[in-house]
This record gives sequence, structure tokens and C-alpha cells, in this order.
Amino acid sequence: MGNSDEEKQLVHKIISGDEAALIRFYRLEEKKLKAFITRTFSDPQIVDEVMQMAFFDFVEALPTFQFQSSLRTFLFSIAKHKIYDALRKKKIKQLVFSSLPAYFVEQLGAVFLEDELEQKELAESINTVLHKLPDEYALILRLKYIEDLSVKEIAAEFKMNFKAVESLLYRARIAFITSYEKQ
Repeated sequence: MGNSDEEKQLVHKIISGDEAALIRFYRLEEKKLKAFITRTFSDPQIVDEVMQMAFFDFVEALPTFQFQSSLRTFLFSIAKHKIYDALRKKKIKQLVFSSLPAYFVEQLGAVFLEDELEQKELAESINTVLHKLPDEYALILRLKYIEDLSVKEIAAEFKMNFKAVESLLYRARIAFITSYEKQ
């Protein structure tokens, strides 16, 4: 990539919703990004989740990209922050939950939960948006975020390849966010 005019065109296409341009860039960077993340995490599920979030945040941040670095550097910078976030969450979870008695951990949820009414409104809002989405988008989002299945498990359940499920999940997230913001 490297050529700034070429990168500017690519950014413009991706921002304009050109899915083929985004997929081309994804395929170009996928192996290097995966290797970068794998240096920190050996669990393939965590690697895949960090990659997904990095690419998702990359696409969201593109409108503010100033071309002060290459697109690859920009993507890897975002990935580095996602790695730090994942490490932080993992460390906090280990520190907090491993040293507390089980009964206390169960009660933490009740302590940290906000107002029940707010949670109910949020849940209703999410369900409303899910019902507006195409069935396959709603289903894949439910499997991933409500039933907490991995992309690999979803792929096996639907007899689809991993990349097809990742792509479907990405499109479903974008559709969800777009629909949610319009409420």
C-alpha cells in the first residue's frame, strides 16, 4: 500500500461504504495483524476477538484519519490499544475474581448494576433494534453477544466457513449500530 494517493482513494471508498474495498484491505492486512496479536495472546478466540474489534474501530475511525501515518500503522496502533484493553480486562478479572469467595462474586453483579429501570429500557431498546434487522443479522448477533458463542462455534453451527461468519457478524454489527443510532 504505502502510496498516499492510493490510500486516500481506499479510505474514501471504505467511508463511502464500498465493502469490496474494505474486504481487500482486510485480506491484505489480516495475516500480519493476526501475527501481531498472537505475540500477546495464544488463545485463538481472544486473537479473533481483538482482531474484530481492531478492524471495527479502524473503520469507525477512518473519517478522522489524517494520513500522518500509513493505514497499516493506523490499524496496528488501534490493535495495540485493543490488546492493552484485553490484557487489562483479563488482569482485572484474574485479580478480582480469583481472590474473592464465590458467594461474594455472585453478589457483585447486584452491587455494580445501575438502576433496574434503565437496564430494562436498554434491553427493550436493543430488542427493538434486533427485531428491525434482517433475521440472519439478528440471529448472529444473538448467538455472539447473548448466547456468548465464539465465531468458530457459530461457523460450525451454520456449516459456514470462519471468514463468512466474521463477515456476516461485521455487517450485522454495522446494521445494528446504524439502526440503534436512528432510534
